[in-house]
Amino acid sequence: MFNTPFLLSFSLLLSFPLLFLFVPRILPPRHVPISLPDELDDLALFRRATLASFGDGATLSRLGTTNRKPKIAFLFLTNTDLHFAPLWQQFFQNNEEFYNIYIHADPYSKITPPGGVFSGRFIAAKKTQRANPTLISAARRLLATALLDDPLNSYFAVVSQHCIPLHSFKYVYESLLLKPISDTRSSSLPMYRSFIEILDDEPQLWDRYNARGKNVMLPEIPFSRFRIGSQFFVLTRQHALVVIRDRRLWRKFRLPCLNLNSCYPEEHYFPTLLSMEDPDGCTHYTLTRVNWTGSVNGHPHTYRPLEISPQLIHKLRQSNSSYSFMFARKFSPDCLQPLLDMADNVIFRD
Repeated sequence: MFNTPFLLSFSLLLSFPLLFLFVPRILPPRHVPISLPDELDDLALFRRATLASFGDGATLSRLGTTNRKPKIAFLFLTNTDLHFAPLWQQFFQNNEEFYNIYIHADPYSKITPPGGVFSGRFIAAKKTQRANPTLISAARRLLATALLDDPLNSYFAVVSQHCIPLHSFKYVYESLLLKPISDTRSSSLPMYRSFIEILDDEPQLWDRYNARGKNVMLPEIPFSRFRIGSQFFVLTRQHALVVIRDRRLWRKFRLPCLNLNSCYPEEHYFPTLLSMEDPDGCTHYTLTRVNWTGSVNGHPHTYRPLEISPQLIHKLRQSNSSYSFMFARKFSPDCLQPLLDMADNVIFRD
């Protein structure tokens, strides 16, 4: 029979492979740094997009274009398959001249490219990670690519693979581009604003401000100017340019977090930057509905197939602003068929 010391040694030997297998799943993910080559690539892209935008002659209005048929650029930020591509396909159907699609897919994830209107719409992408400034970089990369690709792109809507449309394309397009918000400073001047959530009174704001260390954000960003908001927004061309031209705030937000429990850079960079640069040009609310009731580990409520109904769609559209919610998240992939079943009669019937 084996003696006890032998059994103990043998058990420890067997445990090492298990440690390598399970420890990465238990411990928090290691910070993914933004390498110098990646940073230089992005800066070159941002510079090209900025120069092209100022040279296309389409930046005369508040919206950022004088064209009669401006477009909406839909920017998909994903690290999985685009589960709801068939639903979005119906959303875009017969509106080719009014939109463009750009997809940033994490190259380290195994993703099956969807066909149809999504074919050929993947941009040059880099690795992303939750609670990490790489998500900011990815969104800026999408904005810059869309700015450079088509001077008619006038609104830029960032959505995820878990987002769905809540209205028809016609409704979204007319709401954004044909019904500008009245400017209270001048009744004769229509004003196109960016739809981005900007909050300054959240209870977790102080912890998030200090996630990189005490006073690290100073002097560029005092606590009184730090903001929180959703990472999914709809920006005007003017504000998309503000985002890709920024260097000052980015130097702070690209720093790694010390407190990962309070680290959500993508929820702070965009609302803080635009609040500092042009608060009156933003609505301070988002057009993407998210249910934070019962959130787990920073993730919102995920809708399942049994919850999908016409009543849910009508409820998700409701907002406290003058604009209805136009998109919603977060839905599990198996919600696709129930959503498709009521797409024509409910979702796309406004």
